[in-house]
Amino acid sequence: MGHRLTAITTRTGDAGTTGLGDGSRRSKADDRIHALGEVDELNSHIGLLLTEPMDDAIRELLLQVQHDLFDLGGELAVPGMTLVQDAHVRRLDAALARYNPLLPPLKEFILPGGTRAASLAHVCRTVARRAERAVVAVMRAVQPQAGAATATPAALADLARPLQYLNRLSDLLFVLARSLNRAGAEGSTEVYWKHERKARP
Repeated sequence: MGHRLTAITTRTGDAGTTGLGDGSRRSKADDRIHALGEVDELNSHIGLLLTEPMDDAIRELLLQVQHDLFDLGGELAVPGMTLVQDAHVRRLDAALARYNPLLPPLKEFILPGGTRAASLAHVCRTVARRAERAVVAVMRAVQPQAGAATATPAALADLARPLQYLNRLSDLLFVLARSLNRAGAEGSTEVYWKHERKARP
């Protein structure tokens, strides 16, 4: 591992393939590699969000999420490895139960925006949804196809918790975006969608 972290330029990917943790090589256009990239991008966006002022408890929560996403990426990088546990998902459920009741009920859709921190949280939310879709594509790729060998239940279950984690994380990021908007110096800065109905003839 130390050698891999030190030798950043390996030239092994010059032909359009990349190595997984199990030693196999995949095309950089492979669904699994695509999902890895989406999770990495999500982690980077959360890192950017963490440069903003915020409550210490939210900061610690998001830092833990970054560690969790490294575990999730590890599962994608090593097929068959299990790193994301039920406890990871329960931690997000607990955070949702903590922050969502503090917010007023929504009667209208809100636009992504408000404070810079809240806007970045919305970007993280949308990237989490994209990462979730990418993991679904990986799961579909290992499902049995017509005339193909039947996928083992373990192959399909490997990514069940990562998928659940990303789904719950996107919900939490929406709640945190609202929380960050309400934590601004001027109170709530949520922007509500104002839809114009066309007049009927």
